[in-house]
Amino acid sequence: MPRAAPDHLDWPFFEPRHRAFAAELEAWADASLGHAHGSDRAAVDAACRALVRSLGDGGWLAHAVAGRAHGGAGDTIDTRAICLARETLARHDGLADFAFAMQGLGSGAISLAGSEEQKKRYLPRVATGEAIAAFALSEPEAGSDVAAMACSASAEGDTYLLNGDKTWISNGGIADFYVVFARTGSDPKGSRGISAFIVDADAPGFEIAERIDVIAPHPLARLHFTNCRVPASSRVGSEGEGFKIAMRTLDVFRTSVAAAALGFARCAFDEAMHRATTRRMFEGVLGDFQLTQAKLADMAVTIDSAALLVYRAAWLRDQGKNVTREAAMAKLAATEGAQQVIDAAVQMWGGQGVQSGQTVERLYREIRALRIYEGASEVQQLIIGRDLLKEHKTKETT
Repeated sequence: MPRAAPDHLDWPFFEPRHRAFAAELEAWADASLGHAHGSDRAAVDAACRALVRSLGDGGWLAHAVAGRAHGGAGDTIDTRAICLARETLARHDGLADFAFAMQGLGSGAISLAGSEEQKKRYLPRVATGEAIAAFALSEPEAGSDVAAMACSASAEGDTYLLNGDKTWISNGGIADFYVVFARTGSDPKGSRGISAFIVDADAPGFEIAERIDVIAPHPLARLHFTNCRVPASSRVGSEGEGFKIAMRTLDVFRTSVAAAALGFARCAFDEAMHRATTRRMFEGVLGDFQLTQAKLADMAVTIDSAALLVYRAAWLRDQGKNVTREAAMAKLAATEGAQQVIDAAVQMWGGQGVQSGQTVERLYREIRALRIYEGASEVQQLIIGRDLLKEHKTKETT
């Protein structure tokens, strides 16, 4: 169904260039995207590769990398543009949003802290869709608790030997390179001894140990490293800076996860409005009932509340502010809120809402993972709570 331009584009968070960007991407998505992806692994892999190339050909991936000299749309990452892109793409096609986001997340460490040589080698290919990127941080026993990381990288001359596992890695199995975080320090705990490395998919000693299937199909895998030798020149940033680099990357893309959830919620709201105004019931339509009107009101309030938090965090980050708390608030509110909005839309569609192939059924599967990855909702609550207490303590002592 036709989609009107979101009212929030008139908010003061945005500049004219953001409004133009959103309008152009909306027109492109209307003409280029759909949901006719197969659900088997081969079909999903092929669709994801095709979407990366299509997004690259359209020039949209340039907004996911930094540096005009390296194919980026600007010299720095524009968080608001990334969020607008993810909101728009998610509203049209969840796999397209995934393809865009993973190009940015997978190359984010290189954009933020890579050497000039690394940027020249990888970023232009990411921006054109010629190379698929992946971000390898999580492990079987170290998800949100990054300090528990066990994957190691031992220095040996001018190389490093990587050993260990990474899991829940998006684009695992189709990526051309992975930014891998591994422990280089002697301290088996803590975050100070973690470093980041670029590992090409054909590196000896690297293998895809397992492909992982989930309720909303997308490329996902467990990676295994056995004496995987990479040159020291593949290390991103200085030794021991990996944790800071990972957190800087997540500060950008955690906010964009919230934007993707916002896109899913807007799509569900569109479906709910369509159902409310066309479903005939008792000589009227579903929307004539006060219960339906109250439900639509709750959905609209939830969406606008989330949007305000999302674009506040994005705007602050673009002003150079630390947005750890604001990004956590945005992700928590947007993902939890989108789950509620989508559930309400499914309920309004009744039996059809749980029928395979229906838009709201697809959204119900797609939203669930967003409440977990890049920090589960409970982790966001901890981040917010700790930061509030830290701020309060600082104010009391000054």
